[in-house]
Amino acid sequence: MKAKQKQNKQLLPAFDFNKINFAYFILGATILVIGYFLSSIGPWDNPLSRSVAPVVLLIGYLVVFPMAIFYRKKEPTDKDIN
Repeated sequence: MKAKQKQNKQLLPAFDFNKINFAYFILGATILVIGYFLSSIGPWDNPLSRSVAPVVLLIGYLVVFPMAIFYRKKEPTDKDIN
């Protein structure tokens, strides 16, 4: 009897992290550290801790970290070559 060949079916695409992804990740971590530092400065009603720090944290969490996870280089297609 022949052994049945298993097909490799991936439900989710493999994430290929390269240097650019790690650079975005480190940038995001740095932005988060800056945001939390800004939120800890001065009294609770300081403009930095009430308005600037949340914006910096949102940029870190909602923009930079997803870029680090989902960024991929475009692969050249036949249209790009011609």
